[in-house]
Amino acid sequence: MPIEELPVALWREVVDTNLTGMFLCAQAAIRVMKAQTPQGGRIINNGSISAHAPRPFSIAYTATKHAVTGLTKSISLDCRPYHIACGQIDIGNAATDMTERMAAGILQADGSTKVEPRMDVAHVAQAVAAMARLPLDANVQFMTIMATNMPFVGRG
Repeated sequence: MPIEELPVALWREVVDTNLTGMFLCAQAAIRVMKAQTPQGGRIINNGSISAHAPRPFSIAYTATKHAVTGLTKSISLDCRPYHIACGQIDIGNAATDMTERMAAGILQADGSTKVEPRMDVAHVAQAVAAMARLPLDANVQFMTIMATNMPFVGRG
């Protein structure tokens, strides 16, 4: 949706879901991780490739995913003394309900409409599990996982 047509209510809904929701979950987890003995734990935030290369007419989604990167970095810095690791996985074109329309073609940065490949969401689960299995003295700060042939590099 073009920026000038985006209702403020929809903007707020996306911010509340993608950013405030993640903040509230992290806040609750950090309280537990700091209070336990020994202190520590791991938080893995759900970012997006859109934070690196936005799609057309995606301002609310893209802005919140940029903000998630800031949230991830701030948690990493502020929680380091408490042995809390924080990383982020940026996902592109996982086969979910949200990406189903890609099979019929979606708007590209050049104005064309193209079908985009998707990957099995199980691959995302495997990547998150790999991040989660690390000992707390190691952290994947950022990981990008995407369908191999999706138009990402060169999109933005």
